[in-house]
Amino acid sequence: MYVLRAQSQRTVLAAAAALAAAAVLALPRTAAAADSSPVGYGAGTTGGGSATAVTVSTLSAFTSAVSGSTAKVVKVNGLISLSGQVDVGSNTTILGVGSASGFTGGGLRLKKVTNVVVRNLNISKAVGTDAITVQTSTKVWLDHNTLSSDRDHDKDYYDGLVDITHASDYVTVSWNVFKDHWKGSLVGHSDSNASEDTGHLRVTYHHNWFSDVNSRIPSLRFGTGHFYDNYVVGAETAVHSRMGAQMLVENNVFRDTEVAVTTSRDSDEDGYANLTGNDLGGAATEISQVGTFTSPPYGYTAEPASTVVASVTAGAGTGKI
Repeated sequence: MYVLRAQSQRTVLAAAAALAAAAVLALPRTAAAADSSPVGYGAGTTGGGSATAVTVSTLSAFTSAVSGSTAKVVKVNGLISLSGQVDVGSNTTILGVGSASGFTGGGLRLKKVTNVVVRNLNISKAVGTDAITVQTSTKVWLDHNTLSSDRDHDKDYYDGLVDITHASDYVTVSWNVFKDHWKGSLVGHSDSNASEDTGHLRVTYHHNWFSDVNSRIPSLRFGTGHFYDNYVVGAETAVHSRMGAQMLVENNVFRDTEVAVTTSRDSDEDGYANLTGNDLGGAATEISQVGTFTSPPYGYTAEPASTVVASVTAGAGTGKI
């Protein structure tokens, strides 16, 4: 009898443990699960690494601190006003302090640099320019930022929130909030730039929250894009693959969106797209060409679309790392 009771107790305990493990696996990713290093095409980007951090609170101090190519970690404390863009050097990590630090009126430019990390910054209302420009640069990680403007002005009053152009490569854009903007994220600036861009512009977008962004979520020319576990609300046209670009669109959620994915708009040549596991929420798709990009060349775990909204709304943006 004792043996039977012990076996019964062990069975009950094992069942309880299995249920607990299943419950944990079913939980959405939260802010506590923030990545310590980039996943996707930007993997291996380390920025300033373990360099001693310098904290700045003025534009002049920030401009000086991020220049040059030596390894550096720059913490931005407070909201700094600027006009235009500040150039960021190679081997740089930029971190906002708390949930409300960053820039307003302008943005950052990564031009002809490599190995740059930008995290936890608020960048708003970059008039006449991008919030973040990545140009002729490689190994970039943009993570847990909040990027915004407003929809009160003409669509060209502000430019993009994150634009990645001129053969930039190996970029991960993760856990950011993009909001209140016309043109979200352009990858590849022109239909006529094939000679420079072909074979480059490899970008991963995951766990980003696009809220009331009209289009370019993202718009990709020539390159290869992996767009997974993102939450898109209030778009006219979201993912746009054109000029032969290859897009894998996986396990995303779309709400109040007219066209979730298109390969056939406003371009000299259509792009390609593969869709899998998405919750389109009634949005249309315009897929003229199904592509060959079905499996990224890196390790990652895509959570199901059913948990994406909870994960992204809890974990994306500033103040979560």
